[in-house]
Amino acid sequence: MFIGASLDGYIARPDGNIDWLTDPAPGPSHATINSSTEVEGWDSFFPSIDHLVMGRGTYEKVLTFDGWPYDGKQVIVLSTTLETDDNRVTVVRTLADAVQRLHENKAAQVYVDGGQVIQTFLRADLIDEISIGWAPVLIGSGLSLFGLLESDVQLSLVASNSGGGMVNATYRVHRRHSTPNQAN
Repeated sequence: MFIGASLDGYIARPDGNIDWLTDPAPGPSHATINSSTEVEGWDSFFPSIDHLVMGRGTYEKVLTFDGWPYDGKQVIVLSTTLETDDNRVTVVRTLADAVQRLHENKAAQVYVDGGQVIQTFLRADLIDEISIGWAPVLIGSGLSLFGLLESDVQLSLVASNSGGGMVNATYRVHRRHSTPNQAN
């Protein structure tokens, strides 16, 4: 997974708005601090993936962007309610359906996006790496990045850096089980 979040752990406002991330208000200047291993940026991460799995809310947000950002990628939307004739996506109803589709497509590198989908994949022990860009803002309420978890998820920091006020960190997830279909 690769996602931005407010410092208080939200990925969007209660109405789904991400203006605090995409168009932040002017603020103070920020220091740039680097670790010995920098977090992989979007420009190198995105070309490395071949599949995306997102939820209906993320899909509907992406439809408001100027142009489709996922050309050349297989996009799976995990939703129990979405009906669409959009040939750029495949809609599946369950996590098992998504995993089966990924397996059938011989997915090599999967990008999991959207709060509920991330939570679903994490609970199923299907995430092996978490990259988060923490934005320098507290929004107070909204859509939680991780939500409630059934048990602790142990992480190891593998890279971190900052820029423009964002603190970027990549963690390896110590998965409870080994499965053939791993997602990022």
